[in-house]
This record gives sequence, structure tokens and C-alpha cells, in this order.
Amino acid sequence: MEEKIAFKNLHSREYQGHKKKVHSVAWNCTGTKLASGSVDQTARVWHIEPHGHGKAKDIELKGHTDSVDQLCWDPKHADLIATASGDKTVRLWDARSGKCSQQAELSGENINITYKPDGTHIAVGNRDDELTILDVRKFKPIHRRKFSYEVNEIAWNMTGDMFFLTTGNGTVEVLAYPLLRPVDTLMAHTAGCYCIAIDPTGRYFAVGSADSLVSLWDISEMLCVRTFTKLEWPVRTISFNYTGDYIASASEDLFIDISNVHTGRTVHQIPCRAAMNSVEWNPKYNLLAYAGDDKNKYSADEGVFRIFGFESS
Repeated sequence: MEEKIAFKNLHSREYQGHKKKVHSVAWNCTGTKLASGSVDQTARVWHIEPHGHGKAKDIELKGHTDSVDQLCWDPKHADLIATASGDKTVRLWDARSGKCSQQAELSGENINITYKPDGTHIAVGNRDDELTILDVRKFKPIHRRKFSYEVNEIAWNMTGDMFFLTTGNGTVEVLAYPLLRPVDTLMAHTAGCYCIAIDPTGRYFAVGSADSLVSLWDISEMLCVRTFTKLEWPVRTISFNYTGDYIASASEDLFIDISNVHTGRTVHQIPCRAAMNSVEWNPKYNLLAYAGDDKNKYSADEGVFRIFGFESS
């Protein structure tokens, strides 16, 4: 049974700490900590009270020498986080100490990173359309593949036996894992596909495209079920809420769209002041973290992110 949320009664809170714009926000598996990665070459980990008013304590993860473009948490461990940077390294951190425990030197500027749902492997995509798979225990590459087309966001399915690449050709390439053997090419959009999200119930995945549409796909049939049409600019980032009933999508439009997955209808729009880089729902609560290119009145980066879904501001 789908839950009804009174979105109009919910508020956003702002979190300051970064010196430059925030590229990526991600929740840990218990939904108690949020990590933010920034152009200021750091990541930060914030302890978020879902209902409390506690001041958000944060810890800084320092060591990268270029922008921290994307980060993701270990799906099985609430305190381990992986960061991908333009400095060609991928780093693994302990969020309790703020210390880097592992580091891998890769061949290019890393822009996408994702964990296999069982926590054993990490996939990293770079600006040269090269995919690297790391074994998390040894923190060494076990697989490298260069593609002849633009590769954007990447994702495993819930069971970890399928791997998805979104491409600049408007397709989603479906590969069997671990052999990375091509299984299917989905003609998903009329322009490049930028982002992908897997629904937590494992029924669907969603793809956001430069054609400003979000498409929803049935994973077992590999068929498009519906499209979400509210945004007018290229879709940069999408996320399903923890029940799989709602999807958030964002772009250069000055709002984040929240739509009902089952009907395709918009249920709420969160106004924002800039193009968004990252939206992510909490895995346990209806809290949506979001970050973008916000500038202050002196046209310098604000370096903030926000969380929507609190009952009082």
C-alpha cells in the first residue's frame, strides 16, 4: 500500500561547511549519516538526526588534490565511504575517524562511482569513458574496459548480476556481471542518458536524459513503463525514495520534481535557486538531500547542500 505524504507541510534545512560547490550527496545504509563531496577537494560526513534539531556535526575527509565528484557508501557498512576524484584516485575512508584507509591510483579523472549491492566491488567511470572494477578487499582493479562511446552514470541491479551503463547515444547498455558481456541495448532516449537509479524494491530502474525526460523501466521485461515530463532542461540526477513510491529528478530547472512512480504525476516541487548536481533520498526516511551550483550575492560558490523533508524548519 502506497503511503501518502503531506509534502506541502515539509521544510528544507541548509548545511554549510564546504568552500566551493557540492557535486555529490549520499546517505549511508542506516540513513543516519550524509556525505557531501565538493569542488573544494574535500568530502564531509554529517550526522543527521531525522527528527531531532541537533546541530549537524561534520567531519572533514581531506587528501584528494582535485574535485571530489562523486561518492558512495558501502551498502553493508554504515561507516565506510568511497570517493572518486579528478585527481585519478579512488579512496576509501572510515567516517568515524575521517582517515583514508585505502587508495587506488587509476588512469583518468574519475567522475562516477558505485558499489555493488553486496559491498564486494566498486565500479568507477572516468572522463575517458573507461570503466574500472575494484575488488574492495584488496582495493585493486580486477577489470578495466574502455568504451567507444560516452559513458555516464553506472549502476548494478539489486542482485548484482546485471550492470547498466547510461550512454551519450541515448542508450542504456545492459551487461551481464561479472563477465561484462553485452546482453541488451535499450534505445531509451532521443538524446544522451546522464543518470540512472535503481528502485529499492528491485522492480524498476529510471533513466534521466538530456532530452529532459525521465523514463521508468521494468527490470524483468526491460520495457519502458512510463515517462516523467515535468522538467524542461537536461536531467542530471534522479533518486527513488525508500519505499519506491516517489522519484525525485533535477536539472537546470529551478525546482526539483517529486513524482509518484505508479501514476507518473507530480506530487511536489521543491524550489531551488540554481542548477542541481545531486539529489538522493534517505534509505529509511523521507528526507531528500540535494546540492547544486548555488552562488551567494557576491557570485561566489555557496558550498551548501540542503535536506528536504523535516516537519519544522
